[in-house]
Amino acid sequence: MTVRVLDEQRASELRAAPLSYTPREGPEADAPPGYEYLNRSVNLARRDFNAAGRDLFSWRMHSRAGLQVEASDVPLHQDTVVLMRWGLGAISLRIPCRVVDVIDEERRRGFAYGTLHGHPEAGEERFLLEEIEDGRILFTITAYSRPSSPLAKLGGPISRAAQSFMTQRYLKALDRL
Repeated sequence: MTVRVLDEQRASELRAAPLSYTPREGPEADAPPGYEYLNRSVNLARRDFNAAGRDLFSWRMHSRAGLQVEASDVPLHQDTVVLMRWGLGAISLRIPCRVVDVIDEERRRGFAYGTLHGHPEAGEERFLLEEIEDGRILFTITAYSRPSSPLAKLGGPISRAAQSFMTQRYLKALDRL
C-alpha cells in the first residue's frame, strides 16, 4: 500500500486539533490511571538499521500492516499529523494522530504519536528501533490507551483484541521487504 500526502486543508485542521488525552508524566512504564499499558518487542530478521529507520519514518510499517495512510509529512517529524484508516470506504475506522516525539540517534530511531479526537482510542503509542551491538535490531512498541469512541467503549475486550492484533501486524511489518 502507498502512503499519500494529506491535503493542506485537512493537515491544518488536524494540526490545530487538541490531543484527545492528557500526556503522561513520569516513568515510561507507567500508564496514567484508567489507561491500559502495552509493551511488545521483537528482534527483526533484517539487519539494515538505517533502511528500517527510513521505513518507520516513512509510515511504511503502518501501510504494510494494512492501514490506509495519509500524512502531512513523509518522512515524519515532530508535529506531523496522520490520518489512517482501517477498513473499506465509508465504513472504515478513522485513526487521526499527531507525532509528539521523535528519536533520531545513531543507534536508536523512533517516534511516538498521540491520538486526536475521532480516534477510537485515547492515548499514546511509541515505536522504537534499537541497533544492538551484535547488529540485531530490536523493535519495541509501547502504548497507553483507553477506549474513546462509543464503539470502542462498547467493544470492551474486542477493542483490546483489535489493538493487540494491530500491534502484532506492526511488529511483523518492518521485516517485509
